[in-house]
Amino acid sequence: MREYILLLPIIFIFHDMEEIAGFIWFFKRNTYLFDRFPKVMNTYRGMTHVGFALAVYEEFIPFFGVSLLAYYFSSNILNALWFGIFMSLTGHFFIHIGHTIYIKKYIPCVITSSVCLPISILILIKCATLMNWDAVSIISVIMAIIFMIVNMKIAHGLAHIVNRKILLDETQSKPLPAP
Repeated sequence: MREYILLLPIIFIFHDMEEIAGFIWFFKRNTYLFDRFPKVMNTYRGMTHVGFALAVYEEFIPFFGVSLLAYYFSSNILNALWFGIFMSLTGHFFIHIGHTIYIKKYIPCVITSSVCLPISILILIKCATLMNWDAVSIISVIMAIIFMIVNMKIAHGLAHIVNRKILLDETQSKPLPAP
């Protein structure tokens, strides 16, 4: 199982670079989505590139941290936490693909979601067969999934705090001086 563990942060980085590069640009060019889907889109209202990048970075910490721990200190609990976090990322891919199908429009994240989804499913299936399953492992997987949902809320909260500070700071909206 060890050979699969560090693929989690790599897949996360690969996918989230597409999000960082395109999400804010996409939202600025498709403002009608805020009126059409207010419940989902209010999460991104007022989002800046810096705020969004901070949220992605904050989300990366558990992906990388748990992967490193599971890689170097293999145990049933760490492997189960890793598995739950990987399941969360895989579910994230399904959500992006579902959003794209629902709004019938390309969303910057669907290309890497489509590429990473089958790979992630194969990794999860392979690792599920290699893991020693017991009650503690199952509880650890569930706790990891819940943690990642809460962590996403925290990441968005941090992004909005940074967004408010950036919007108040007029110097952030000015371009860098020409060389």
